[in-house]
Amino acid sequence: MPLVKNGKIITDSFVNVADDAEIPADGAILISAARFMGDPEALSRRAGRTGVIWPNNRDVDDIVPYLDRVAVIALIFPTFRDGRAYSQARLLRERHGYRGELRATGQVLRDQFLFMLRAGFDAFEVKKPGDAEAFASTVKRYSVFYQPTGDGRITALHQRMLLRHSESASQ
Repeated sequence: MPLVKNGKIITDSFVNVADDAEIPADGAILISAARFMGDPEALSRRAGRTGVIWPNNRDVDDIVPYLDRVAVIALIFPTFRDGRAYSQARLLRERHGYRGELRATGQVLRDQFLFMLRAGFDAFEVKKPGDAEAFASTVKRYSVFYQPTGDGRITALHQRMLLRHSESASQ
């Protein structure tokens, strides 16, 4: 499955590890939330980077104590109509200050890409290579937004106020 990150199609360095499979000592892995929460201390001490696949029906507060030890949180969109992962992404970015990779998985559709980006997602697993190319080009298309959200960009109003302030300071 293609992975889009920072506006580029990249090779995913994380390997999905099934719940019944042995966890490798090193290397980047993605494991289920249930498996991670079963022994987060041991998984946090392994040599490789650890990512967690977090279902949208699980409270993100459960993972908050471990945010500094998790390299990736993959939030699941089970259907295109289910937007709970948007809320999870915003909570992780804005309330809890998570700075690691937030990955959108599941029904990641190009029509919703910009909304996912604005909610704080920075990586996207897409099913079709054509969608990956569309996602990569969309990142570059929009540079100014009116609404503040989890992606950290300043709003058009804030940019305008900064411009006015710099103009009045130079006079």
